[in-house]
Amino acid sequence: MGAVGLREPQQDRSRATRLRLLEAAVDRLAELGWGRTTVAVVAEHAGVSRGAAQHHFPTREDLFTAALDYMFDVRIAEVRRRGANLPSGASRTEAVVDMLVSFYTGPLFRAAVQVWVQAASDEALRAQLVPLEARLARETHAIAVDLLGADESRPGVRETVQGLLDMARGLGLADLLTDDSKRRRRVVRQWARILDESLG
Repeated sequence: MGAVGLREPQQDRSRATRLRLLEAAVDRLAELGWGRTTVAVVAEHAGVSRGAAQHHFPTREDLFTAALDYMFDVRIAEVRRRGANLPSGASRTEAVVDMLVSFYTGPLFRAAVQVWVQAASDEALRAQLVPLEARLARETHAIAVDLLGADESRPGVRETVQGLLDMARGLGLADLLTDDSKRRRRVVRQWARILDESLG
């Protein structure tokens, strides 16, 4: 077997190790929080050595921002797939709002909040996180506009869509400490009504 043939399985193993670390980082952050989620904890959860983790991610900040970046890409792709199968007609707006709100609940959002809070007082981490957050904001806004069929050339439409996404993030924060699902369903229905009136 040639050198190329030997390298390919090694590269595959390296990619698989990196993927396990990224997924484990999000999982541990969501469950344990920033303070208790170390590289060693993530490596153990991923089933790899600490040395292997540090080979892929030299610092804790590198690991966590890469993990959020990867998982945001996964979630954005999932939202796009789900969006393609949403109903048409009178129930569509509520289905869109519900799906966008679900983007801001669950383990990925919980993990992201842990990193956001730390980044508020950590300049180096903030410098890594801000571009990622800007990209995520652009992509989720574009998806919302597309799924709602919103015409942003009309005055106020862009702000209305952004208000939806800000509201969705707020609902995600409200869900961090207690199960907020009953109130969230009522808010989703009301926002769908508001959007139908505002977007025409």
